[in-house]
Amino acid sequence: MATYLMNNMRLLKAFTAVLLIALAPLTQAETKWLDKVVAIVDDDIILASELDERLDSIKANIARTGKQAPPEDELRKEILDLLVLENIQMQMANRYGLRIEDEELNAAVARIAANNNMTLSQFQQALTSSGASYLAVREQIGREMILQRVQMGNVNQRIQVTEQEIQNYLQSSEGKEVTSPEFHFSHILIPVSSEATDAERKAAENRAKALSAKLRSGKDVDNANTDISISDLGWRKGTELPALFKGVASKMTDGDVSEPLQSASGFHIIKLLESRGVKQLVKQTRASHILLKPSAIRDEAQTIALAKQLRQRALNGEDFRELAKEYSEDIGSAQEGGDLGWTTPGQLVPEFQKAMDETSPGEIHVPVASQFGWHVIKVIERRTKDVTNDMRKQIARNALHERKYADELDIWLRKIRSEAFVDIKI
Repeated sequence: MATYLMNNMRLLKAFTAVLLIALAPLTQAETKWLDKVVAIVDDDIILASELDERLDSIKANIARTGKQAPPEDELRKEILDLLVLENIQMQMANRYGLRIEDEELNAAVARIAANNNMTLSQFQQALTSSGASYLAVREQIGREMILQRVQMGNVNQRIQVTEQEIQNYLQSSEGKEVTSPEFHFSHILIPVSSEATDAERKAAENRAKALSAKLRSGKDVDNANTDISISDLGWRKGTELPALFKGVASKMTDGDVSEPLQSASGFHIIKLLESRGVKQLVKQTRASHILLKPSAIRDEAQTIALAKQLRQRALNGEDFRELAKEYSEDIGSAQEGGDLGWTTPGQLVPEFQKAMDETSPGEIHVPVASQFGWHVIKVIERRTKDVTNDMRKQIARNALHERKYADELDIWLRKIRSEAFVDIKI
């Protein structure tokens, strides 16, 4: 049935493409084509109007960059090849039943507007002023989101990143650069002239020490000190810091103020405002739960009653693990006695996270509802863990995945192109 419908859609599209306008009996010279087919791709077609529209759009983009466009016949051929590949993938998306909901598409368009420092209304006006159609741009954004999901769904499963590859990457110069800590410093310079006397230099040093002590006590710099230079160094990798700062940066924690550091230009004081990748500590919780879901044979009220009953049985001394094994409907944790292992804030649904955070180790929270059903939650223990190495490994894994993704995507696109039926008509 699906193939039959696709074939009929193709016939309808083709019929529309070759439709003739006849206001009166026309001679052959008076016949006017509205559109024509430029390619047949499996169960669909590409029209000349689609090709022309994309060609005009890309030529306009090239013109905005000030670059020279390639010869039009070459550009037209490249764009047609691109449309063929997109068409193959869109047909795959249709077979998967993949679509982008309006709310998600609206959010994506709003993000693009925000990235261009515009409101959605301003973005629409900017498109209109440039001669572009907002609806057409919105439709193209939705199309690109679908294409991206089709690609990710098919390509990600072809990519493997091994632990050995991660370790090798972390040992490489690129890996050390990418995963090195980042620091956000504010900087104060008390300048000293190259012609300053020893007494003047000593006075500047004493002043720097007093200012450093003042900052460490939590006080601010007096705005009256107009002769000193105060600046924000922004975020910098540890490898990008001035040599003078590198030695002390790794020993500082957020909020620390350094002792005066001397250079040829004077005395420097740095304050570490924020850091990333130095020592990332997160609070983790290990909890167990019993999940109960309302159903046709047990309504909401009965489910709540059972959850309360099971909590009371556990409070009365019954083994929570055994109750979870018998009653929990969470397939992933039931056989483990409801044990969810160590979790990090944000890893669980908000309702569960809030209830878990409110519960002390050893205690059992009253039943709480989430999108999955009703939970009886027991907190086992808590800890603070340094996840710096875990984060460095994740950065390395992402970098390696991204590198492999580009290669695998190219291979996959070539594969689906070779397997598709494509008949170019121009």
